[in-house]
Amino acid sequence: MYTVGYIDAGKYESVSKHIRTREVIITEERIRHIQERHPEDYERYAGYLKEIVEKPDYILEANKPNTAFILKEIAEAGEKFQLVLRLSVAGDTPEYKNSVITFLKIDKKRFQRYLRTKKILYKSE
Repeated sequence: MYTVGYIDAGKYESVSKHIRTREVIITEERIRHIQERHPEDYERYAGYLKEIVEKPDYILEANKPNTAFILKEIAEAGEKFQLVLRLSVAGDTPEYKNSVITFLKIDKKRFQRYLRTKKILYKSE
């Protein structure tokens, strides 16, 4: 288990008002998942995880409760990313942290489609 960064709960309160911790982690199992399904994305772009969770461009409504669907464009890299973050909320097992579920680089077309088809809960200024 590795600490990725720390969220600003205010940005994520549209997902849940009962967030218990600011710490975001990623587990070895999730790293393997990303490596298997999105080859080379983790190795090439893991350095952006902190910026994605701490400074999301958009937080969209996810298909599961207490889950943030994050979109981020890293301008200097010219790349767009999608990250799914499960938030640790009141009622969860106390040792649970906010946890990265998946992470991948996406193209401009998919980025724009998500903005058209999903409900936007947060947009950076």
